[in-house]
Amino acid sequence: MKMSENEFVKSGNFIHDIIDKDMGEGTYGGKVYTRFPPEPNGYLHIGHAKAICLNFTTALKYNGKCNLRYDDTNPAKEDTEFVSAIEDDIRWLGFSWDELRWASSYFDKMYEAAEELIIRGKAYVDDLTAEQIREYRGTLKEPGRESACRSRRAEENLGLFREMRDGMYPDGEKVLRAKIDMASPNINMRDPVIYRIAHATHHNTGDDWCIYPMYDFAHPIEDAIEGITHSLCSLEFEDHRPLYNWVLREVGWWEHPPRQIEFARLNLTGTVMSKRLLKELIDNGTVDGWDDPRMPTISGLRRRGYTPAAIRDFCDRIGVAKSNSVVEYSLLEHCIREDLRDKVESRNVVEDPIKVVITNYPEGQTEEAEVENNKNVPEMGTRRIPFSREIYIDGADFMEVPAKKYFRLFPGNEVRLKGAYFIKCEEVVKNRDGSIRELRCTYDPATRSGLDSPGRKVKGTIHFVDAASAVMIKIRNYRSLMIEDGDGKLVPNPDSVEEKWGYAEPLLAGAKPGERFQFFRHGYYIADDSQACGGKKVFNRIVDLKSGYKAK
Repeated sequence: MKMSENEFVKSGNFIHDIIDKDMGEGTYGGKVYTRFPPEPNGYLHIGHAKAICLNFTTALKYNGKCNLRYDDTNPAKEDTEFVSAIEDDIRWLGFSWDELRWASSYFDKMYEAAEELIIRGKAYVDDLTAEQIREYRGTLKEPGRESACRSRRAEENLGLFREMRDGMYPDGEKVLRAKIDMASPNINMRDPVIYRIAHATHHNTGDDWCIYPMYDFAHPIEDAIEGITHSLCSLEFEDHRPLYNWVLREVGWWEHPPRQIEFARLNLTGTVMSKRLLKELIDNGTVDGWDDPRMPTISGLRRRGYTPAAIRDFCDRIGVAKSNSVVEYSLLEHCIREDLRDKVESRNVVEDPIKVVITNYPEGQTEEAEVENNKNVPEMGTRRIPFSREIYIDGADFMEVPAKKYFRLFPGNEVRLKGAYFIKCEEVVKNRDGSIRELRCTYDPATRSGLDSPGRKVKGTIHFVDAASAVMIKIRNYRSLMIEDGDGKLVPNPDSVEEKWGYAEPLLAGAKPGERFQFFRHGYYIADDSQACGGKKVFNRIVDLKSGYKAK
């Protein structure tokens, strides 16, 4: 693990209280061993980032270990592409695992455990179909019904299970179920399926197996084999904890089995946090892929321009809770603003550009205006940008009929060009369709920035880009990926991205993929390393400058 000791979870949480108690009682010999156990069936999202931070920083706090373990028990949905992406994401967040493990490495041991349960009369082979099993399971108000196969003798079950292993039955014909209690108030304990037949090639074990353990059976055994002390899971596994404990108790191979502890999963406004739903957005063309900047995946956030520090800060701020809640996306945006504010340089970029001709400025003359790189950090110095007779200003900085308290440019009004001069709008020149072709303005040579101009003040300051040296760029401004429809259901936002052309100062021509900048008065942007438009650079908006986050 790469993080320093003062970077672990800052605030106390109930999980650490439990671990402190175990440490005090010597339950695990003073050891803390955690794991992050993703299934390689998709890319990780911001919810996984919370689990990553919790597992790795908990191990760090107690001078313990944390494994990366792939729960690769479902070969039909898993792919090596996802394995590579998961490892890249964890490293990018700033962590490294102590050991890389695979659930599939334990298939032999899991099979032995299943046979142990069969021999002890705690598991049986069932002929019911998946649909019949669901039907027999009952409801929250009604107990389940026992399968006729439940009374099979252990010897018969053992023979059938071995035949399943040897490939004698097609997919779905038989399953192995735990024999627990069909009348249990916890439906998960009503004889859950623990092995199913799946004639599928596994990315790690090839065709060695045609039966695979179910997650609820495999997970506790994996934890126990690895010596995990505290198995940290999201809250949806709380009702599965009795089954987790049952498996470890009934197999009976471990003196000090791991303890499962559940915490609230992360739910974020304006998006979805389900691999299945995210994949649907990809498959139907709503987004371009797992790393689309609108996606809540770690790779999407990385391409959007979010930093590891901002995501770790976000995970720390939301803390560890016992009940589910929804976190405002504005908090995540606040964290990236806080991280970038004193780190990135500003650049002049105009969107919806309007051409300005300064009629009394000498033709053919060019000079340089000096502007700061970061107003919050004077130590970052200044830069020089070209200024000449023709410039572009931002479309939002001109109104032909100004609104009340509008202090930017309008006919007859004077503003300061940041780093340059006062200009006054004298004339609006329009095209035949009524659109603005250009503004004709005059400037006052005595008002250059840095010069003393007694008695001359203006209320508005706007930025500009020199027309002769301007660099055309593609700008992508992002909004919420999902919005609520009239019924309160989350649906894809048809306006989740706005694409436009803009003009930038010359320095942005040399921007490298992944470089971040503040576009003056617009927001923070990153040069996209995956997109180009006709040789023009593409910049993704990380976040705008205005914060909607309200600290509590």
